[in-house]
Amino acid sequence: MAMVWYVMRSKPNKEDFFCDQLLAHRLEVFHPRIPVRTVNPRARKVRPYFPGYIFVRLDLEQVSAAVLHWMPGSAGLVCFDAIPASVPEGLIAAIRRRVEEISRAGGEQLQSLKAGDVVIIEGGPFEGHEAIFDTSLSGNERVRVLLKLLRGRQMPVELPTGLIQKKKQRV
Repeated sequence: MAMVWYVMRSKPNKEDFFCDQLLAHRLEVFHPRIPVRTVNPRARKVRPYFPGYIFVRLDLEQVSAAVLHWMPGSAGLVCFDAIPASVPEGLIAAIRRRVEEISRAGGEQLQSLKAGDVVIIEGGPFEGHEAIFDTSLSGNERVRVLLKLLRGRQMPVELPTGLIQKKKQRV
């Protein structure tokens, strides 16, 4: 069998510890983390892009799923119908690119948005549309925007944080 990417679940807030365990077993690991702009100087400045999950590249014929399951910090492989879910190389590459984009931009940029700001939706079915920022939801990972639809009616839409960008004002 070939080397394939899989998704491992970690115990809550143990991603870094579990990542170290996987590396100690000489496994290839991808643990995407992004910088976060914090108000509190003692708060974590980097957080997992997928809290509770780590990507690991391995050959399941060489490394037993049981070894992975019982490793300290592990909550097991992500499986569907008892079959470990593999992740395509292209998706891993896309996640790497997105994490790099966020890092180059200086982290998540929600701190600069306030209710009423005009934003541009940069992905998904509403890509290219303008909306009005309403609020952040669920720990800054999702936002609610108001999208103008037919007859100027505003419809609330929930989106991932990464799909919106503040509209630049013309001077």
